[in-house]
This record gives sequence, structure tokens and C-alpha cells, in this order.
Amino acid sequence: MEKQIIGRGVLAGLIAGALAFIWARVMIEPIINRAIEFEAGTAAAHQALESASAGGHGHGGGGHGGGGHGHGHGEGAELFTRTVQSGLGLGVGVVLFSIALAALAAVVFCVVYPRVALSARSLAMLVSAGMLVALSLVPALKYPPSPPATSVDETIRERAFLYLLMVVISGVLFVGAIVCGHKVAEKYGTWNGVLAGVADYLVTVGIAMALLPGVHEVPGPLRDATGHIVFEGFPAEDLYDFRLYAMGLQVIVWVTIGVVFSALLHRLLDSREKQALSA
Repeated sequence: MEKQIIGRGVLAGLIAGALAFIWARVMIEPIINRAIEFEAGTAAAHQALESASAGGHGHGGGGHGGGGHGHGHGEGAELFTRTVQSGLGLGVGVVLFSIALAALAAVVFCVVYPRVALSARSLAMLVSAGMLVALSLVPALKYPPSPPATSVDETIRERAFLYLLMVVISGVLFVGAIVCGHKVAEKYGTWNGVLAGVADYLVTVGIAMALLPGVHEVPGPLRDATGHIVFEGFPAEDLYDFRLYAMGLQVIVWVTIGVVFSALLHRLLDSREKQALSA
């Protein structure tokens, strides 16, 4: 039975990945292209400043203001062209990511289902909603995604570690909040249990977010030695849209997983239970 459940989860993830790919291709890829153009413009402006400083003054007097980020995204030959990256590469990556998330949701469902008095459809939706909040939305509030050219290459490992740490902490605290809410519900009723669980998660995850260090690497404008802006910083509108659309992609993935997975499990499990009761 577990294999059938996980198989349906993988199918739900495949469908979610296909929809997420369309969203990413239409909404996110244009912003990434503009970010790459921004990176090229920043590199050219840096080179022009250095050339002017070396030729005109004979010393390194060029000030970089808030834009002195040492990006290296464009150095070296690309293994894959942008066409491949934004097409096949993006599609494969998003689909595999969605399948992995759906498989994880299916495993969680298999563990929880025998222990709760909920229908398969209801539990599948709750699992998807909970994982959306704990594994996607909350970590993104602390460490929102950024397009290329808006971060420092040297800190990529640190940023990846902090984000994964936030995901793990949020997931553990979410499970702890469910356990807390269940214990309160046994003594004081379901409604009080729900309130206790929500309060527990909000307080504990808020403390965790406050204790973890922030990451602020979006480059500001590039300035010359006199303080004049020679190249504008990364557009705030593009940064906002990228983060909004990236969060929208997560919502699409999890909502699709929840809807498709719950429908498939309803046919597999709830229908069988009804048939067993009527027999």
C-alpha cells in the first residue's frame, strides 16, 4: 500500500512540476535575463572606472560605494547555454524538485494516516498545506531568494547552509507545535489545541528567525571617486517581483500536490473504506 501511495505522490509531483515550469518560464526567467544583463553592465562599469583611475590618476582612487560586489557568475565558459538553462535545464530541475517534495509528502502521509481519524483526502491536503508553510513560506521570509548578480559568490555556501538550517528548524518546530497542540486538545478540546499549536509555532519560529543572522547582499549603485553614480543598483522592482514570483512557484507546487494527491488517495483509500463498511 505504501508503494501505491508514494507512486501517487510522485505523479502529483510530476503534474505540479509541469505547472511550476510554465510559471517559472513565463514569470521568472525574464527577470533572470535582466539580472544577467545587470551583471554584465556592472562588470563593464567597474572596468571603466578602473581604467579611468589608472589612466587619469595613476592610483586606485575609484570608490565603489554600495555596489562593490565581487560577482563571478560570468567568468569562464558556460557549460550550458542560456537557452538550454532556461528551457530543458529549468524544466528538469523544477520537475525533479517537485517530485522530491511530493514523495516527501507521501512518506509523511504514510506515517501519519494510521494514527489519525481523518479521511485520506483531508489529511493529504493538511500535509501539503503544512509543508508549504513550514518548508517553503517561512524559510523564504527569513532568507528570500534572489536572482543572479545580486549576491556575492564567496558567501554562497554560507547562504545555502543558513537557508537549509532555517528549513530544518522550521520543520522541526512545526512538528513540535503539532505535538503540543495534540496534547492540549486531549485535555482542553480541539479548538484550544489548534490555538496552542499555532501559538507555539509562531513564537518558537519567530525566536529562531531573530537569532539567525540575516543576509543583505543586494548591490547598491556604483559610484566613482567623487561620489557620482556611474551605474544604478539592482532595480528594487525586479528584486521584489522575483521574490514574489518565486514564492508563487512554491504555492503552485504545493497546492497542485495537495489537490492531485488528495484526489488520487481519495479514490485509493476512502473508496475502499466505504466499500469495507458497506460490505
